[in-house]
Amino acid sequence: MASRSGVSTATVSLVLRDQPGPSDATRERVRAAAAELGYRPDRTASLLARRRSHLLGVLLDVTSPFHAELVGTLDAAAERHGFDLVLSSVTQRRDEGQAVETLLDFRCEGLILIGPHMNRRQLDAIGERVPALVLGRPGTDHVPGVRAADDLGLAAAVDHLADLGHRRIVYVDGPKGSVATARRRGYQRAMTRRGLGGEIHVVVGDHTEAGGIAAAAELLRPPAAERPTAAVCFNDRCALGLRDSLIRAHIAVPGQVSIVGYDDSPPARLATVELTSVSQNPAALADATVALLAERLDGGGVEGHGVEGHGVERHRVEGHRVEGHTVEGHTVEGRQPKGRGRHTADVVVPPALVVRGSTAPPP
Repeated sequence: MASRSGVSTATVSLVLRDQPGPSDATRERVRAAAAELGYRPDRTASLLARRRSHLLGVLLDVTSPFHAELVGTLDAAAERHGFDLVLSSVTQRRDEGQAVETLLDFRCEGLILIGPHMNRRQLDAIGERVPALVLGRPGTDHVPGVRAADDLGLAAAVDHLADLGHRRIVYVDGPKGSVATARRRGYQRAMTRRGLGGEIHVVVGDHTEAGGIAAAAELLRPPAAERPTAAVCFNDRCALGLRDSLIRAHIAVPGQVSIVGYDDSPPARLATVELTSVSQNPAALADATVALLAERLDGGGVEGHGVEGHGVERHRVEGHRVEGHTVEGHTVEGRQPKGRGRHTADVVVPPALVVRGSTAPPP
């Protein structure tokens, strides 16, 4: 390009980086030469020369509709902060550890781990290598979490069903882990608060449709007069599996059994499904996640896109009104690592119950 435009390589560099110095005529010659030669800047080399990649790695489950929706909102938030995303999914041949190593191979500056099943020790090991956040579950000593207030979400679901007149409300559990534990406890506390402690019934489930299908067999085992009239499920996939099994067994939804999911994923919104579900507010989760990670990487986010907003709380969730139900707030405790490390605190986003056609008064 320097030879074609008749200038030095230093001048070409100034023009391509849009730096002051060269005249307008020189800029036009260099840009014309670049167009003729089909030049395209090597963005990766340029960023590495500045010791920055501006890439955020995202670990996800490609089979999860909710994860897919989160990636879309994360991408929009990342763009506002000057970052691009690199995606790495868990598959049948790749576990979470391998997927994370792929992201590190791409020189990602920071990692966003969506709903990982790793234990605290494994997460802390990642956090000591690279700035990282977990999205959708509580954080650890070295890896902060950004999540919805699951106890408020389950309280809203139970309150909705109880207000409709249901008493035999079961909870279809998720896989082992902190997220399932938080939601299970949220259900139990809400049932107790509504005077339904004697009706608490937790059914083994999973985070997939298969978990809901398996749970249906247990729900249908008692005589019809003793069966639960409503079910709250760990997530939408589990709820859809339960719904499918009940319909196949000629059990009307919501005529005989009302169902509430969690995530408000795209399938829940279909007219043929109409699943009442707890929304985790993916836009607010994404905004808070990228803002917090950018803050850790840059020493502050882009003006106007800080962590706070959308009712987000760094340390404490006050009472939130969710679909007409006010639930007492709770403290989100910060964690002081033993030995070295920074004090961390989860960022918590208030969820909201979205009522659709899968819930109705009991028969």
